[in-house]
Amino acid sequence: MAGSPFSATYAEAREKFLAAAAAAAGASLSAYVHPERGPDGGELATDVAWIGPADAAGVLVLVSGTHGVEGHCGSGAQVDWLRRGEAVRRAGNVAVMVVHAINPYGFAWSRRVTHENVDLNRNFIDFGKALPENPAYDVLHPAVKPQAWTEAARNESRAILLGYAREHGFPALVQAMSGGQYRHPDGIFYGGSGETWSRRTLEAIFRERLSAARDVGIIDYHTGLGPEGYAEQIVSAMPGSDEYRRAALWHGLAVASQSGGESVSAKLAGDWLDATPRLLSQARVTGIALEYGTVESNQVLEALRADNWLHAHGDPLSAEGQAIKAQVRDAFYVDTEVWRGMVLGQSLIAGRQALAGLARAVG
Repeated sequence: MAGSPFSATYAEAREKFLAAAAAAAGASLSAYVHPERGPDGGELATDVAWIGPADAAGVLVLVSGTHGVEGHCGSGAQVDWLRRGEAVRRAGNVAVMVVHAINPYGFAWSRRVTHENVDLNRNFIDFGKALPENPAYDVLHPAVKPQAWTEAARNESRAILLGYAREHGFPALVQAMSGGQYRHPDGIFYGGSGETWSRRTLEAIFRERLSAARDVGIIDYHTGLGPEGYAEQIVSAMPGSDEYRRAALWHGLAVASQSGGESVSAKLAGDWLDATPRLLSQARVTGIALEYGTVESNQVLEALRADNWLHAHGDPLSAEGQAIKAQVRDAFYVDTEVWRGMVLGQSLIAGRQALAGLARAVG
C-alpha cells in the first residue's frame, strides 16, 4: 500500500500521516503520547497538524480514530486530503487542524474502544451528575458477553438477542446495545466511570488551539453503519437548531440528526460532537460525523462481541486473537478499491463544503 493513503496498521498510518503533514505548506506538527504501547511494542500517539494562522477566526477540524479501528478509514481520508493540498482552498482567515488517531490504542490494537474499554463517543458526559440509565442493556449484558466464545455459547447468546428484537423490535435492540451504558465496565458501548485519556487529550487540543476561533467546522470520520460505502452526514444537534441549519447549509439537505432520530445511528449519550459547543463556548460549531457503511450490522455486532470477549478472557496475540482482530478490522474497513474510492470522494466533498462554509462565516 506504499502509494495508497490507506494503511494496514496504525504504525504505517502514523508514518504516512506525519509525512503528508510535513510536506504540506506551512504545517506545524505536535504529538500527544499515549501511556500504552502498541502490539508491536511501538509508541502510540495522537498527532496534530495545523495549517494556517494560529489565531484564525475560522478553523476546520478533521478527526480520525474516535473509534480506534475505524481509523483505517479516517486516517486514509486525512492523508489523501493532505497529499492533495486541499489546505490551499482555505480562505486567508481560516486554518485547518488535522487530529490523527485520537484513540491510538484502539487503532493499533484493532479495537473500537480505548485502553480503558470505553467507547469514546459515550464518554463525554458530566461524571459529577447521575449517570445515564440503560436498563435494557442491563438485562442483555450476560448474553452480550458470554464467559466462553464457543460456537454453542455464541448461538445461545445470539438467540437471546434475537428474541429481544422479536419482542421489542430491532430498533429497540439497537438502542439498548449501542446507545451507551455505564454499569458494566467489561461490556460493550461502555461510557466509562470518568474521563478517558482520549477525552482529556481532545479537550486539551481544543483548549490549546481553538481559543481564538469564532467559527469551527468539524468532520469526524466513522465506519460501521449503513449501506456499504455510503457516508451518512450525521449531526448531533436537533433538527431546527442553528447548528443543524448551518450543517444543512454547508453540506446539503441529506444531513441527518442523531438526536432527532433521523440517522442510522442510535441516540447516544456522551458523544463528543454533541459536547463540542459547550467546550468551545466562544465559537459557533458546525460539525458532522461522516459514517461510512461497511458490512451487515449483525457482522459488526459479532465482531465487537468477539473482541470484547478476547480482551477479557483471551490472548490478543494468539492465533485465535489474530483471527478475531481480522474479523474486527473487516467489520469496519472494506479493503476494496471501490469502497476506498467512495471514502475519499465523499471526504473531499465534505471538506471543501466545510471550507466554503467557514469562508462565508468569517468573511
